Amino acid sequence: MSNGWVLPDELLRDAPAYTPRPYELADLELLLTGAYAPLAGFLGRADLTSVARRGRLADGSPWPVPVTLQVPAELVSGLDLNNPVERGLVLTDPEGAPTALLEVTDLWPTTQGWYGVGGPVRRIGDGGHGPFQRLRRAPAEVRELLPPGRVLGVIADRPLHRPQLAQIAHAVRTLAAHLLILIPVANTSPDGLAPEVLVRSIFGARDRMPPATIVAVPIARRGDDIWDALLRARVARAYGVTHVLSTTEMLTGGGLRMLVPRELAYDNRDGQWRWRDDIPPRNRRLPLGQEEIEDLLDRGFPLPEWHTPPTVAKELTRARPPRRHRGLVVFFTGLSGSGKSTIARGLADALRESGDRTLTLLDGDVVRRELSAGLGFSRADRDLNVRRIGWVAAEVARHRGLAICCPIAPYHRARSIAREMARSAGAGFVLVHVATPLAVCERRDRKGLYARARAGQLTGMTGVDDPYEEPKDADVVLDTTDLTVEECVHLLLTHLTETGWVESRLQPA
Repeated sequence: MSNGWVLPDELLRDAPAYTPRPYELADLELLLTGAYAPLAGFLGRADLTSVARRGRLADGSPWPVPVTLQVPAELVSGLDLNNPVERGLVLTDPEGAPTALLEVTDLWPTTQGWYGVGGPVRRIGDGGHGPFQRLRRAPAEVRELLPPGRVLGVIADRPLHRPQLAQIAHAVRTLAAHLLILIPVANTSPDGLAPEVLVRSIFGARDRMPPATIVAVPIARRGDDIWDALLRARVARAYGVTHVLSTTEMLTGGGLRMLVPRELAYDNRDGQWRWRDDIPPRNRRLPLGQEEIEDLLDRGFPLPEWHTPPTVAKELTRARPPRRHRGLVVFFTGLSGSGKSTIARGLADALRESGDRTLTLLDGDVVRRELSAGLGFSRADRDLNVRRIGWVAAEVARHRGLAICCPIAPYHRARSIAREMARSAGAGFVLVHVATPLAVCERRDRKGLYARARAGQLTGMTGVDDPYEEPKDADVVLDTTDLTVEECVHLLLTHLTETGWVESRLQPA
């Protein structure tokens, strides 16, 4: 792929602009910094075919995984691949600031309404924003800082507790290596921690580890363990790593030597971490699992010092306070007339009586009027409406408020996006399915919508001529056929109390 192409600045403003998806933005940054060498841009069809067949680029260079970019069809309709000044595509960050210029040298349809684009990229703009930018060093810069000899790489996508720190210290001593910590910061950690929280927790353990170089790297998870492992290995190698320590079950590959330590345990006799088999069972404590750590944090109990350094525990407690003090999204879904809005208002009234929570009620009809005016009832518009509700609710919960949402939300994908938005904001998410049958909803028909739909006067009515995808992942299921509003509110408060989201004194007598 050519690197010599430059679009004249006066034509840059006329080039179409596009904000890639998060994992594509992460790939873009790794391309721009050289962490994906020998790649100079997104792969075209010839390279993709060669990678799939041989694990190599079309020119024979080893490369394990597709690195691609897809854009909407309407965005590339005006590109002319035969004209160097009419094949530029500006790639922007989520705020719309230009980040890079892509020379589109290959273009092909993928899924309906989308095209794959390939070609070299070059940086434009000021290089990015966000916390801990000083840690986002390019591989060439980091390699110059490393001492000669072996470099032990640790991809720290989770906080480092004492068992992992003991493994790292042992590996550094065994190899006589310099330690390089690579922190993935492209998305939330597997534990749901925001990137800045993960970075702070790693720095909280710095005085417990050997001298180290710490770098923040925009590596995004792709949802495929093997692809993730291979790409991480390539990135680690670009940063000068010679050996990788696996502190999880993750594979490495990519030509690096991988160290897989034996299982550790805490020795009650002297407070040291040793190999598990070297400690009698009655004298050892096994490391806490992630579920145990989350349960302690959720209930407001301190993490034990024998397992987690206090500075790390402090960061985790700040990021994951007890549930009763954490943001929460209660998301209702159900057919029109199912009773979800009435139950949601009853729940909101009960919670407001306590005064313990800052509460926002996002009713479907109100949102349609105030936030989503102009949207219709096509699948795309329904999804966009739910996405807007989910975004507002997540922002409320990010600041430890409680948001109650009650749209129809008929599609699973849109509900899943709302759940992910809440979790990415560090908040909880409770999905409530008001599963009142369609026949009961039609008998009520308070707004006359079903009658109009049956008469052919209204189209796109959920449950009549538009599908409702019943949730399989609801946390609470209510059917108002035989339950009163008061009983439904009572059941919800019971659930929220038992799971720790509200104080027990909120329970009705």
